Amino acid sequence: MTEQHPPTTASSALSERVDTSRPHSARFWNYFVGGKDHYEVDREVGEQIKSFFPGLVDVAVAGRHFLRRSVTHLVRERGVRQFLDIGTGLPTADNTHEVAQRLAPDAHIVYVDNDPLVLAHARALLTSSAQGRTDYLDADFYRPQDILEQAVKTLDFSRPVAVMLLGVLGHAPDFGRAREVVRTLMAGLPEGSALAVYDGTRTSEGMIAAEKAYMESGALPYHVREPAEIETLFDGLELVDPGFVRLSAWHPDERGSGLPSDVDAFGGVGIKRLPR
Repeated sequence: MTEQHPPTTASSALSERVDTSRPHSARFWNYFVGGKDHYEVDREVGEQIKSFFPGLVDVAVAGRHFLRRSVTHLVRERGVRQFLDIGTGLPTADNTHEVAQRLAPDAHIVYVDNDPLVLAHARALLTSSAQGRTDYLDADFYRPQDILEQAVKTLDFSRPVAVMLLGVLGHAPDFGRAREVVRTLMAGLPEGSALAVYDGTRTSEGMIAAEKAYMESGALPYHVREPAEIETLFDGLELVDPGFVRLSAWHPDERGSGLPSDVDAFGGVGIKRLPR
């Protein structure tokens, strides 16, 4: 979510942009969900936070389940075949394109990030079914018109598009500005398009303490907020039942049954409807 860097494929340039001396949010989260793309500094912070708040691991795992369930719902129940996944993070299992194209091989997915580490791993995201398409944009969240102008090369804006913002808006220090970016993105998409959002929430003392420890680690700050504030992102959209709720309560299934019911993250899906 920081300022945009010019795209590059040179490994030397990428290595200069990847800082391994400080914890990194994508690597830190990758460690919590069982990935392999992290360094000792990320594991140290992860273990420190787990020692007093193991529930943060539940948030990370619940977020992956929410991605899978929300994409599944949008494909099966809403007929969505196009996804704009912003703040992609490092690839693990069940990425957006994998879930969508298992159900609809003709699905098109555009990933968006401006993190050099994610760019270095973008090749792993650029797999696709023969019938569909997957692309990656190195772009700035705070320039939504640029995102839309580049995404239209892959996505058909005459048909519904699902915007995915999963665990990323906590990195926005100014939530009002982030809300305007989301409104601009949704305004550029047709009726039937969707917004899927989840983020960590200020719903336990443990989560608040975890936020403080993470902030003090030197990593890119992440702000946990009240659920009611995050829910304002869906103003003007039609929230899919059961609304904006704890991740464990959003279309639960057996794969997520081992997670606690009070996980400190809320999520939801909203559908764009035009006034009649």
